[in-house]
Amino acid sequence: MVTDHRKLPRRRGEALNAAIFQATLDELAEVGYAGLTMERVAERARASKASLYRRWPSRIELVMEAVYSALPTPESSPDTGNFRDDLVAMLSRTAQALSGPAGEALRGLLGEALRNESPLSAMRRGTQGVARKMMEEIVRRAVERGEVDPRDVTPRRLDAGQALLRHHFLFQGTPIPDSLVVEIVDEVLVPLLKRR
Repeated sequence: MVTDHRKLPRRRGEALNAAIFQATLDELAEVGYAGLTMERVAERARASKASLYRRWPSRIELVMEAVYSALPTPESSPDTGNFRDDLVAMLSRTAQALSGPAGEALRGLLGEALRNESPLSAMRRGTQGVARKMMEEIVRRAVERGEVDPRDVTPRRLDAGQALLRHHFLFQGTPIPDSLVVEIVDEVLVPLLKRR
């Protein structure tokens, strides 16, 4: 039975967006990117299709914003007081995210991007370098503690851990083993960045 959203209490702004994002993530977990429709998201969120299309003209834009709303932010970067442990915690969070609806969305978006350039452009705009910003924050704190020499910090070194994690995700799938996260940190990131 379809619920008539017009008979429910009216939500606006952040409350409505939060309900729509949660419905999107739930749909991704249940039916995957290929099966996700704006109609089903609207029904699950108890919102009108018009309210979805006003905010997100396409499924790609909705999915990307829902996924990014659920991912850790640079402000929430782990701060254990130790560079290595911060790296392990950050990459573990990324691995968990890739094993859930975010990973399902990424697979679908990449599949669509291979057939059409516009989704790829939207993905590039949507990512806004969040993973890099998280890494920059962890490295900034490590520099302040004297664990990392700022001369060793380069864009490629900052991207190395996330790039290896994404490579595993794309070519070997999920779940991403905890042991892989530790290997990336101990064999790649710490040797690249830790003060000798």
